Amino acid sequence: MIKFNRQFEPQNIKLLIFDLDGTLVDSRLDLVNSVNAMLRHFARPELPAAVIATYVGDGAPMLVRRALGDPKDQHSVKEALEYFLAYYRAHKLDHTHLYEGVKEALAAIRTPQNGLQRQMAVLSNKPVNPSRAIIDALGLREFFISVYGGNSFATKKPDPLGAKAILEETGSRPEETLMIGDSSNDILTGRNAGVWTCGVTYGFAPHTLCEAPPDVVVDLPRELAVLFT
Repeated sequence: MIKFNRQFEPQNIKLLIFDLDGTLVDSRLDLVNSVNAMLRHFARPELPAAVIATYVGDGAPMLVRRALGDPKDQHSVKEALEYFLAYYRAHKLDHTHLYEGVKEALAAIRTPQNGLQRQMAVLSNKPVNPSRAIIDALGLREFFISVYGGNSFATKKPDPLGAKAILEETGSRPEETLMIGDSSNDILTGRNAGVWTCGVTYGFAPHTLCEAPPDVVVDLPRELAVLFT
């Protein structure tokens, strides 16, 4: 179901900025397995998948820190992060897959309507290399003019730096741009950049959307295409 919290005209949107994990791809199991592999390596108890999923969204360093219980020993956090990244780099595509309907929705959004060709980009807090590798491996690269990760800019979401860079890169105006994601982090990024926001409830952190209500909410990937048709 599509629910508008603040009315706007989707037909006027020329640029869409997508989150990656929990929005385009379901990477939960690979992230959970990588975190627990890291915990096992450092002789710590594994965590339930549901708990680890709540730690995702603010980048790999914060994910690891949370999984470790926010220790004060920065050296141990650094070691754990390095192990996690190495393990995840090798296992990032073991189980990660597109949400059903994502590719069809992107194809529909890309199709010119009334002479308007929309542009799309990805802005994730996941490091940029695995982000791009996942996009490429799952056959989405053709849809996006650019794919940026959490280490592409000096700051991560919800800081608007990355979103503003994409606006500048594409020559887009904020009022013609929609930020799409599954968490309050994405919605706050959009707000901070002055763009419209769309929350998806099928991802990792739909419970956080009540903390920062988006302008529009969709329950299924295919509804993203319905917005523009």
